[in-house]
Amino acid sequence: MARPKSEDKRSAILAAGIRVIVSQGLSAPTAVIAKEAGVANGTLFTYFETKTDLLNELYLDLKSQMASAALKGFLPEGESRKQFFRVWSNWMGWAVAHPKKRRVLALLGVSDEITAESRAAGQRGMAGMGEVLVRVHGNGAMRGASPGLVLALTNSAAEATMDMMVRDRANADAHCRAGFEAVWRMIG
Repeated sequence: MARPKSEDKRSAILAAGIRVIVSQGLSAPTAVIAKEAGVANGTLFTYFETKTDLLNELYLDLKSQMASAALKGFLPEGESRKQFFRVWSNWMGWAVAHPKKRRVLALLGVSDEITAESRAAGQRGMAGMGEVLVRVHGNGAMRGASPGLVLALTNSAAEATMDMMVRDRANADAHCRAGFEAVWRMIG
């Protein structure tokens, strides 16, 4: 009879995946990830049938963490600017607090290993953030633009803001506010 899977081992494998991918990239062997997690390579494949499965689960886990952090304390009622600033500052805070996770998520985001199903599930997990953005953009200067373009522009500005916050931590709050103001002028 097969042993039940341990959530602790699964979590250890995902955490090891982050550490290994940050240092070695997406081509890192599963044996290295397993060793970093303190499990046998065969045990890794008990939890994730293939390396692609591991990468897709890691992608979804990181997307979920980012979305949860961004929406912390968010209340759907209220003034759009304040709502959007809360989501923005939470999003920036998560990225700055977890630079390795952000880097791995960026690598996974452009990887051909991430399936269309995982990408769709990741987007569904970010629906709360998207709803805020759609509501704000529906009344703003870019109201005629496609939501996809607005999201892409917002994401680009967010990435630039995160980079500045990480490079210049002494002024991270000012960079967060300036990035928000730029995006707000564009879409608000």
